[in-house]
Amino acid sequence: MAKATLTISSKNYSSWSLRGWLLCRMAGLDFDEELVAHDDQEVRQELLLLSPSVRVPRLSDGRVTVWDTLAIAEYLAEIAPDAGLLPKDQAMRAHCRAVSGEMHSGFYNLRSALPMNLKARHQSFKIFSGARPDVERIKTIWAECLEAYGGPYLFGAKPTVADAMYAPVCTRFRTYAVALEPILTPYCDTIFHWPLMQEWTQGALVEPDEIVELEVEF
Repeated sequence: MAKATLTISSKNYSSWSLRGWLLCRMAGLDFDEELVAHDDQEVRQELLLLSPSVRVPRLSDGRVTVWDTLAIAEYLAEIAPDAGLLPKDQAMRAHCRAVSGEMHSGFYNLRSALPMNLKARHQSFKIFSGARPDVERIKTIWAECLEAYGGPYLFGAKPTVADAMYAPVCTRFRTYAVALEPILTPYCDTIFHWPLMQEWTQGALVEPDEIVELEVEF
Protein backbone atom coordinates (compact mmCIF):
# COMPACT_ATOMS: atom_id res chain seq x y z
CA MET A 1 0.00 0.00 0.00
CA ALA A 2 1.36 3.41 -0.97
CA LYS A 3 2.42 5.80 1.76
CA ALA A 4 0.17 8.67 2.64
CA THR A 5 1.12 12.19 1.56
CA LEU A 6 0.69 15.37 3.59
CA THR A 7 0.86 18.54 1.53
CA ILE A 8 2.14 21.49 3.55
CA SER A 9 3.60 24.93 2.99
CA SER A 10 6.09 27.01 4.98
CA LYS A 11 7.27 25.47 8.24
CA ASN A 12 8.20 28.90 9.54
CA TYR A 13 4.94 30.70 8.79
CA SER A 14 2.21 28.13 8.26
CA SER A 15 0.36 27.41 11.48
CA TRP A 16 -2.22 25.19 9.77
CA SER A 17 0.50 23.09 8.15
CA LEU A 18 2.03 22.63 11.60
CA ARG A 19 -1.29 21.49 13.03
CA GLY A 20 -1.86 18.96 10.27
CA TRP A 21 1.69 17.64 10.54
CA LEU A 22 1.48 17.25 14.31
CA LEU A 23 -1.78 15.34 14.02
CA CYS A 24 -0.34 12.93 11.45
CA ARG A 25 2.75 12.29 13.54
CA MET A 26 0.70 11.86 16.72
CA ALA A 27 -1.40 9.27 14.92
CA GLY A 28 1.70 7.34 13.91
CA LEU A 29 0.83 7.70 10.23
CA ASP A 30 3.55 6.76 7.75
CA PHE A 31 3.52 9.67 5.31
CA ASP A 32 5.65 11.72 2.94
CA GLU A 33 5.74 15.51 3.11
CA GLU A 34 4.95 17.39 -0.07
CA LEU A 35 5.81 21.08 -0.09
CA VAL A 36 3.86 23.46 -2.29
CA ALA A 37 5.35 26.59 -3.78
CA HIS A 38 5.24 29.62 -1.53
CA ASP A 39 3.71 31.73 -4.29
CA ASP A 40 0.80 29.32 -4.75
CA GLN A 41 -2.43 31.32 -4.38
CA GLU A 42 -3.94 28.96 -1.82
CA VAL A 43 -0.76 28.98 0.24
CA ARG A 44 -0.76 32.76 0.14
CA GLN A 45 -4.39 32.70 1.27
CA GLU A 46 -3.53 30.51 4.23
CA LEU A 47 -0.44 32.49 5.16
CA LEU A 48 -2.44 35.69 5.06
CA LEU A 49 -4.74 34.11 7.61
CA LEU A 50 -7.89 34.36 5.54
CA SER A 51 -9.11 30.84 6.16
CA PRO A 52 -8.28 27.69 8.11
CA SER A 53 -10.03 25.60 5.45
CA VAL A 54 -8.03 26.07 2.27
CA ARG A 55 -6.48 22.96 0.82
CA VAL A 56 -3.20 23.19 2.73
CA PRO A 57 -2.57 21.10 4.70
CA ARG A 58 -4.01 18.26 2.64
CA LEU A 59 -3.78 14.60 3.56
CA SER A 60 -3.97 11.94 0.85
CA ASP A 61 -4.19 8.40 2.20
CA GLY A 62 -5.18 5.77 -0.32
CA ARG A 63 -8.56 6.73 -1.71
CA VAL A 64 -9.06 9.34 1.03
CA THR A 65 -8.23 13.00 0.48
CA VAL A 66 -9.02 15.41 3.30
CA TRP A 67 -7.90 19.02 3.69
CA ASP A 68 -9.78 20.67 6.54
CA THR A 69 -7.61 20.45 9.66
CA LEU A 70 -10.33 19.24 12.00
CA ALA A 71 -11.50 16.76 9.36
CA ILE A 72 -7.90 15.47 9.22
CA ALA A 73 -7.99 15.10 13.00
CA GLU A 74 -11.26 13.17 12.95
CA TYR A 75 -10.07 10.91 10.14
CA LEU A 76 -6.87 10.11 11.99
CA ALA A 77 -8.78 9.46 15.22
CA GLU A 78 -10.89 6.94 13.30
CA ILE A 79 -8.01 5.04 11.72
CA ALA A 80 -5.73 5.22 14.78
CA PRO A 81 -8.08 4.96 17.79
CA ASP A 82 -5.27 3.86 20.11
CA ALA A 83 -3.14 6.94 19.36
CA GLY A 84 -5.06 9.02 21.90
CA LEU A 85 -5.82 11.98 19.64
CA LEU A 86 -9.08 12.36 21.54
CA PRO A 87 -9.58 11.60 25.25
CA LYS A 88 -11.30 8.31 26.13
CA ASP A 89 -13.69 9.91 28.60
CA GLN A 90 -16.82 11.17 26.83
CA ALA A 91 -17.04 14.50 28.67
CA MET A 92 -13.34 15.20 28.15
CA ARG A 93 -13.65 14.22 24.50
CA ALA A 94 -16.51 16.67 24.02
CA HIS A 95 -14.51 19.40 25.78
CA CYS A 96 -11.47 18.66 23.61
CA ARG A 97 -13.55 18.92 20.45
CA ALA A 98 -15.11 22.18 21.65
CA VAL A 99 -11.86 24.01 22.38
CA SER A 100 -10.29 22.63 19.20
CA GLY A 101 -13.25 23.85 17.18
CA GLU A 102 -13.01 27.27 18.80
CA MET A 103 -9.40 27.54 17.64
CA HIS A 104 -10.32 26.32 14.19
CA SER A 105 -13.15 28.78 13.61
CA GLY A 106 -12.17 31.86 15.59
CA PHE A 107 -9.43 34.15 16.88
CA TYR A 108 -9.04 35.99 13.57
CA ASN A 109 -7.79 39.16 15.23
CA LEU A 110 -5.06 37.25 17.04
CA ARG A 111 -3.99 35.53 13.82
CA SER A 112 -3.73 38.88 12.07
CA ALA A 113 -1.94 40.66 14.91
CA LEU A 114 0.46 37.84 15.78
CA PRO A 115 1.22 35.80 12.65
CA MET A 116 3.33 32.71 13.21
CA ASN A 117 7.03 33.31 12.61
CA LEU A 118 9.29 30.81 14.35
CA LYS A 119 12.46 32.64 13.35
CA ALA A 120 11.44 35.94 14.92
CA ARG A 121 11.63 36.96 18.58
CA HIS A 122 10.49 40.35 19.87
CA GLN A 123 11.56 41.64 23.26
CA SER A 124 8.33 43.60 23.47
CA PHE A 125 5.36 43.96 21.17
CA LYS A 126 2.25 46.11 21.40
CA ILE A 127 -0.84 44.06 20.64
CA PHE A 128 -3.59 46.08 19.02
CA SER A 129 -6.80 46.30 21.04
CA GLY A 130 -8.85 44.06 18.76
CA ALA A 131 -6.62 41.07 19.45
CA ARG A 132 -6.50 41.37 23.22
CA PRO A 133 -9.83 39.60 23.85
CA ASP A 134 -8.57 36.69 21.73
CA VAL A 135 -5.39 36.47 23.82
CA GLU A 136 -7.38 36.51 27.06
CA ARG A 137 -9.85 33.91 25.81
CA ILE A 138 -7.04 31.53 24.88
CA LYS A 139 -5.45 32.01 28.28
CA THR A 140 -8.81 31.17 29.88
CA ILE A 141 -9.17 28.00 27.80
CA TRP A 142 -5.70 26.84 28.74
CA ALA A 143 -6.16 27.62 32.45
CA GLU A 144 -9.50 25.81 32.62
CA CYS A 145 -8.10 22.71 30.92
CA LEU A 146 -4.92 22.61 33.00
CA GLU A 147 -6.85 23.05 36.24
CA ALA A 148 -9.46 20.46 35.29
CA TYR A 149 -7.15 17.75 33.96
CA GLY A 150 -3.86 18.37 35.73
CA GLY A 151 -1.56 18.97 32.77
CA PRO A 152 1.09 19.01 31.55
CA TYR A 153 -0.91 18.94 28.29
CA LEU A 154 -4.37 20.44 27.99
CA PHE A 155 -6.15 17.14 28.60
CA GLY A 156 -3.73 15.41 30.88
CA ALA A 157 -0.53 13.42 30.52
CA LYS A 158 -0.49 13.06 26.74
CA PRO A 159 -1.03 15.49 23.87
CA THR A 160 -4.38 15.48 22.08
CA VAL A 161 -5.96 17.23 19.12
CA ALA A 162 -6.32 20.33 21.32
CA ASP A 163 -2.56 20.59 21.84
CA ALA A 164 -1.96 20.28 18.10
CA MET A 165 -4.46 23.08 17.54
CA TYR A 166 -2.96 25.42 20.15
CA ALA A 167 0.74 24.64 19.68
CA PRO A 168 1.15 27.42 17.08
CA VAL A 169 -0.36 29.86 19.58
CA CYS A 170 2.39 28.99 22.04
CA THR A 171 4.94 29.96 19.40
CA ARG A 172 3.10 33.21 18.70
CA PHE A 173 3.07 34.13 22.37
CA ARG A 174 6.81 33.49 22.55
CA THR A 175 7.57 35.37 19.33
CA TYR A 176 5.65 38.45 20.44
CA ALA A 177 6.57 38.38 24.14
CA VAL A 178 3.01 37.87 25.39
CA ALA A 179 3.05 37.76 29.20
CA LEU A 180 1.69 34.53 30.67
CA GLU A 181 0.32 33.70 34.10
CA PRO A 182 2.33 31.19 36.19
CA ILE A 183 0.00 28.28 35.41
CA LEU A 184 0.37 28.85 31.66
CA THR A 185 4.15 29.19 31.29
CA PRO A 186 4.81 25.49 32.06
CA TYR A 187 2.24 24.52 29.43
CA CYS A 188 4.04 26.48 26.72
CA ASP A 189 7.35 25.04 27.92
CA THR A 190 5.85 21.56 27.58
CA ILE A 191 4.86 22.33 23.99
CA PHE A 192 8.29 23.76 23.16
CA HIS A 193 10.02 20.66 24.55
CA TRP A 194 7.63 18.27 22.81
CA PRO A 195 9.92 16.27 20.47
CA LEU A 196 7.53 16.72 17.55
CA MET A 197 7.56 20.50 18.00
CA GLN A 198 11.33 20.52 18.23
CA GLU A 199 11.55 18.53 14.99
CA TRP A 200 9.22 20.91 13.19
CA THR A 201 11.04 23.96 14.55
CA GLN A 202 14.39 22.67 13.32
CA GLY A 203 12.88 22.35 9.87
CA ALA A 204 11.56 25.90 10.08
CA LEU A 205 14.92 27.33 11.13
CA VAL A 206 16.70 25.89 8.08
CA GLU A 207 13.94 26.84 5.67
CA PRO A 208 15.15 29.29 2.99
CA ASP A 209 14.01 32.84 3.55
CA GLU A 210 12.02 32.99 0.34
CA ILE A 211 8.88 34.54 1.75
CA VAL A 212 8.76 38.29 2.17
CA GLU A 213 7.61 39.21 5.68
CA LEU A 214 3.85 39.23 5.63
CA GLU A 215 2.16 42.60 5.84
CA VAL A 216 -1.34 42.35 7.22
CA GLU A 217 -3.64 45.36 7.44
CA PHE A 218 -5.80 45.43 10.56
